[in-house]
Amino acid sequence: MIRDEFDYVVIGAGSAGCAVAGRLSEDPAVEVALIEAGPSDSNPAIHVPARFWEQQKSTLDWDFESEPEPALNGRRTYLPRGRVLGGTSSMNTMLYVRGAAEDYDSWAAAGCDGWSFDDVLPLFKRSEDNARGESRFHGVGGPLAIEDPAVPALLSHWVAAAEEAGHPANDDFNGEAQDGVGVYQVTQRGGRRASSSTAFLGPNLGRPNLTVLTCTQALRLQWIGGRASGVEVDRFGDAEVVRAAREVIVCAGAYLSPQLLMLSGVGPADHLREMGIEPVLDNPAVGENLMDHPGCFLNYPARIGAGEGKGWVEAG
Repeated sequence: MIRDEFDYVVIGAGSAGCAVAGRLSEDPAVEVALIEAGPSDSNPAIHVPARFWEQQKSTLDWDFESEPEPALNGRRTYLPRGRVLGGTSSMNTMLYVRGAAEDYDSWAAAGCDGWSFDDVLPLFKRSEDNARGESRFHGVGGPLAIEDPAVPALLSHWVAAAEEAGHPANDDFNGEAQDGVGVYQVTQRGGRRASSSTAFLGPNLGRPNLTVLTCTQALRLQWIGGRASGVEVDRFGDAEVVRAAREVIVCAGAYLSPQLLMLSGVGPADHLREMGIEPVLDNPAVGENLMDHPGCFLNYPARIGAGEGKGWVEAG
């Protein structure tokens, strides 16, 4: 049985949830529960960067697919999402890329006080332990390890060719601008993945006020007078309720957060009624306006020069 009540209940131990739970539990006066549908991140394929692909379509992957896409001639596309501590930060390709400054500034201009790029940059820097050292855009000493990857000769030739073709060079996609060609920094340290779990959660698991509930599927939010008071979960086949004295924080990702809200009665009221769900709050924006970034990968054999052998170029 899960204890009756916590101060904060965080749903989803992914990129956001691990960071939120880790930060909240810095206050020893509050009790924090972190709920994750998947298992712990003990699988070696998570931590060895070159083995990331082994997780795809495995028990560590939600293995979603899209609805038939008109722009793809009606085909569905695979949507990999981590189902494990660390979420997709435990199975992605570890490129370290923040949002564009213009996006944050547009949110602030639309009325989201405190969300301009100048507002959020100190928080990014606080989270970083960047191997390049401290600068205007980067920080050191934070929990998330970031470094420059080893660059094979072939990649150096590829970048040089792109510059020769007229594309601007960019040695920091989290610096002045994101346009250009160069080599991404990665969330790694010493040949190991740095996920949200290893950065924000793992070092804090010994805190007595932090409870991590793996293999626990959030089913729907509980309400008292229009306020989220807890979440009903499936834990090893048993239905239980985890209650929150202060806040329920939904961090289930771009796909599962709106799904959980709609299952809980928050979303387009007419659609919810069609699905047999009684609306709690009519919000037509829930579940809308998703924008993804599909990629197309092309492989070419290439000889990179006398004495340098053969290699493969991957263009995305």
